[in-house]
Order: sequence, then C-alpha cells, then structure tokens
Amino acid sequence: MRTDSMASSPSPKSGSTVRPYRPDDEPGVRELIDADRLPGQPRCTPERLAAARRGLVPPAGWAVPARPQISVLASAGDRPQGVIAYLSWVDVHTGLICWLYAHEEPSALRALIGHALAALAPCPLIEAFVGGPPDPLGPGGLPRARRGATHDALLHSGFTGRRQGCYLYCALSAEFASAQPVADVVPCGFPPGQRLIVREAAEPVAEAVVSVGPDGTATVYWIETLPTHRHRGLGHKLLGQALTLLAEQGATEVALVVDDPPHPVHDSQAAPRLFDSFGFTSVDELWTYQCRRP
Repeated sequence: MRTDSMASSPSPKSGSTVRPYRPDDEPGVRELIDADRLPGQPRCTPERLAAARRGLVPPAGWAVPARPQISVLASAGDRPQGVIAYLSWVDVHTGLICWLYAHEEPSALRALIGHALAALAPCPLIEAFVGGPPDPLGPGGLPRARRGATHDALLHSGFTGRRQGCYLYCALSAEFASAQPVADVVPCGFPPGQRLIVREAAEPVAEAVVSVGPDGTATVYWIETLPTHRHRGLGHKLLGQALTLLAEQGATEVALVVDDPPHPVHDSQAAPRLFDSFGFTSVDELWTYQCRRP
C-alpha cells in the first residue's frame, strides 16, 4: 500500500497539491469537518482528530487495519481546502475511505478520491462511508441530500452506492419528561457510554446503549428488544428511560441511525414509529459505497 510519506501529488486545481496531513493543518481540517456537521453530531475536537490519526481500536478478535493515512488538498498558500482519510486491511485486501471533506467543491473531491484510489491500488475492493454511529468525523454514512457533490464525485470515480439507513435527530429540553425506570444502567466500554438492560426472570430481553459528549450532543448507538418480547411497549419504555438519562446528564441534542433491514421484515415501520413518538425527525438518508476492481 502506498503511504502518505510519498511525494505530494498535484491536483486539477491550479496551484493546489494533495500532500500528507501535518499537525499545523489541524485547525483548518477541523473547520472542514465541522462545516458539514449534521444536527446532533458532535463537533470535531483536537483530541478526536488525534485519535483518528492513531487508528481504530477494534474489539478483541477483529481484524486490525493499517494506520489511517490522512491527506490534505492544500491551496497555493498551503491552506487545507479538503481532507481525506483512508486505510486498508492487509489480510483481506480491502481498502476503506473513512471520511472526506472539501466544502462540496467537485474538483477538490475528485482530486482527493483519485489520490486515495491510487494509494489503495492493491485492493480489489474499496469501500467508502461504511456505516457506524454518529461521531465527530461523520454521521455514520454519507448524507445523500446534503452532500450531493461528494456522492457525484464517488460515482464519477467508479463507485456504486446504496442507501443503508437514515439519520434521525431530536432536541432535548431541560424539562424533558422523566420516564419510569425499567432497565438497569451499567457502564459500557465499547462503544463508550452506558448500557440499559431490561430483564425478565434475570434474563436480558431488551437493551440500549447511549452516550453524551461534553458539548451536549448525545448518541443512541442501538436499541433492541428480543423478538419474543416485542409489541409489549418495552421499546417505548426503554427509549424513554434512555432519553431521560441523557437529559439528566446534560444532553441537549440526540442523534441516531436507523439501518435499513437487509431483508423484508413483518413490521418495517415499528422503529420509525417508536422514534417519531419521541420527536425524532429524519435529517437525511445515509449512503455507503463500493468500488470493485479486477
């Protein structure tokens, strides 16, 4: 795999160059990232950007990717105009474009994507914007409507895309109605936050994982009820307790991602109805992309 220690490459924009990220790029890169921030998405802090440079810390047993490479499209005055992060899993020959920001400027986006594709040339499969929970570096996929230029640049570069879910948002007030506790609350290490567990006869039957950041933005990572215990109101009670907990901890905004089911389900509107009942609204569709090469 080519690394960012290699020579800088020229971009189509006159006087601009794609080069490795440098520590002094941090303010400009964070501004690029936050410019496309969705409601409820945490802001990009210096600490979060530094953590992204160190790479992923996967759970035990997961494949460990190479350290992410971060490249910057710099203007003639050496100011960041765009940024892209990518990596590869050597053992499975798969590449990943983790995130990409350039103020939705088409030529800048294409230059950065082209740079990443060249660096990931040994990989027969390259994915982009693979889903995950909202965090400071992205909402868990590409917001299709809000970032149409990035979508078009990916398709222009040989990627195919598909919808993977929907990004939802809810504003919490300090007077958020408290809910009757139905779940035990315990710390959660991965993802970091708190786990709420509903038990019957000492066995878990429903669960949610949530967290709140220092800027008042909160994330519902997931909420799930066993199929045998659905349609009994457990999900509603559990989500109510989770939102009450977040409000008590200072959250003013909550975001979550509803994944599209891989196969048709009996009641595909159950989750949307649940979130709608608490005031969540849809912000955008989230898309993911693949590029397969011979």
